[in-house]
Amino acid sequence: MRLVITGGHHSSALPVIKKLKETDPTLQIFWLGHKHSLKGDTHETLEYKEITSLGIPFYELKAGKVYKITSLSRLILVPFGFIQAFFILLSIKPDAILSFGGYLAVPVVVSGFFLGIPSVTHEQTVVAGYANKVIGWFAKKVLISWKASAKYFPAGKTVFTGIPLRESIFKSNSTAFETGNTLPYVYITAGKTGSHMINETVKQSLSELLAFCNVIHQVGDYSVTNDFDRLNAIYEPIKSLTKGKYFIRKFIFEDEIGEAFDKASLVVSRSGAHTISELLALKKPALLIPIPWVSHNEQFENAQLLQSQGLARVLPESELSADTFVSTIKDMLVNRRSFLINEDSNLLNADAAELISNETFKILNKKN
Repeated sequence: MRLVITGGHHSSALPVIKKLKETDPTLQIFWLGHKHSLKGDTHETLEYKEITSLGIPFYELKAGKVYKITSLSRLILVPFGFIQAFFILLSIKPDAILSFGGYLAVPVVVSGFFLGIPSVTHEQTVVAGYANKVIGWFAKKVLISWKASAKYFPAGKTVFTGIPLRESIFKSNSTAFETGNTLPYVYITAGKTGSHMINETVKQSLSELLAFCNVIHQVGDYSVTNDFDRLNAIYEPIKSLTKGKYFIRKFIFEDEIGEAFDKASLVVSRSGAHTISELLALKKPALLIPIPWVSHNEQFENAQLLQSQGLARVLPESELSADTFVSTIKDMLVNRRSFLINEDSNLLNADAAELISNETFKILNKKN
């Protein structure tokens, strides 16, 4: 059997791929996704690196999105994405499509529908965006991460599975972030592409931060801004003068992510669905800086969800400065015992990866 996987959330796909291969080692998986994440970027995405490391054939898809796009050159990518997806599917001849949402998945699922290829889609966010609502019309099954998302999709084909989490976040097997001091750790991350705005704020406040904490910082890898090299250049002259240590990474891979979370007294992050779920599972206090321009303000809704569980403080991007950044982190470290999750929370489902795998095989087996 052949399965195409696509979508904008490869972190959710990785645990599902593992379950799929455990169930049927002969299953052939193909990936349609982003090799470069942002316009003008020449560096390979974390998605491309991790998927290809599993030996999965990767097809770069140059799809376009409509939401808040006014550039004609970007809009032209919309029909081009449909044509490209159509011919890629014709060449692979998959038995089914598993979508992890977003604008990239729309042309794949829709083209598959007209080619008679059934699809299953997984929605990661609390608030469904335009792309996932469209995908929901064409998919045989819609799998949701949060029960509150059910209202956005047809009841007859919507199943609550939860969001699949990487096993590696629960296991601290490395010693990459060891120090000889007793200062608390702050883990700063903004997802696989990083955030130039957050990186700039860290650059402006690094000396102050390292006066009272160690910092693990995942900056992303964007060739246009080159934040990794810029931050390294800031740290080198001060590294022997600061109490805390600064650990900078373009990406934090599976072998180090467990240690990063384990050591962190506080996580500073955007508020994507996957990040929110990992913080909930690990019960990690977090300072969340939602992206304000995403569809339906979904990152703010995600952040509110974590705040309602007693685990987070939300810092709007409009209020972000070096001063507010440092003072908020310092205050949260001092008062971190006040961040207590509701132990009765049933927002997460530990069997999510297996449930998604099972639903996918139901569609695959119907086709064969």
